Amino acid sequence: MRIGIPKEIKDHEYRVGATPAGVHALAAAGHEVWVESGAGAHIGFPDAAYEAAGARIAAGPAEIYGCPMVVKVKEPQPSEIALLRDDQLVFCYFHLAASKDLTQALVDRKIIAVAYETVTDEHGTLPLLTPMSEIAGRMSIHVGANCLHFANGGSGVLLGGVPGVAPGRVLVIGAGTVGTQAARMALGLGADVTIVDVNLPRLRYLDDVFGPRLKTRYSEAHAIAELAVEADLVVGSVYIPGKRAPKLITHDTVRAMKRGAVLVDVAIDQGGCFETSRPTTHTSPTYIHDGIVHYCVANMPSATA
Repeated sequence: MRIGIPKEIKDHEYRVGATPAGVHALAAAGHEVWVESGAGAHIGFPDAAYEAAGARIAAGPAEIYGCPMVVKVKEPQPSEIALLRDDQLVFCYFHLAASKDLTQALVDRKIIAVAYETVTDEHGTLPLLTPMSEIAGRMSIHVGANCLHFANGGSGVLLGGVPGVAPGRVLVIGAGTVGTQAARMALGLGADVTIVDVNLPRLRYLDDVFGPRLKTRYSEAHAIAELAVEADLVVGSVYIPGKRAPKLITHDTVRAMKRGAVLVDVAIDQGGCFETSRPTTHTSPTYIHDGIVHYCVANMPSATA
């Protein structure tokens, strides 16, 4: 089969659908692999490395999207949708629950779409989404701490505090992969961290792992609102495979939060879990709504590709 690996064009997207090692495995299996010129150059995979692995280098996207199968990272952008062909097989992170227009475009073109974020293994886990969730979870605390700086519209709170000054309060909504990694990073900075979830066995597990440093609460509307109002940083990390994220922080709660607090919505690629969230980009990652800094970048892991 001819397999195309395009250069990603989403804002500041530096990831690539296959490394030279991956191309080598495909070529060794008898496939013809085309890689768009410059697809991996920014992260240390020059065209020459792909050629040495057995790939052919395409000058532009037209040749790539002429392949029966396309392997990429992020959902097709408008200019890429126009290049898709009927019955083409496309692998990427689609996050279709948040995009009716993209879903309809794929249906209209009879695309066979395999969404990485919904692929499960024999244990029922999400092996293709998990590494990206680990990155986004760890990043959420980095970016949240930066957003708290006065210069970025934040309240000026240092998450770890200093001797004589209390640490910042962090609320993590969701105790899955993203939430666990966010809690780990926040605890590492010395913050006062609370994590909420509806899965009590998961909360018990985290209590065993982190001990009394991590506070756990059962997730329900009253508890979330109470904790959010007290928080300096809230990380939304709820994920329901194939569905839009539930809105767990209401607009009324945002209005009641401390001015200069920060919301980091890691669930934004599934529609977001805060009522005041809207997608942002790495070029313009934040906005302020009712005095609260919102960070809602839909392709967070690309920053550390």
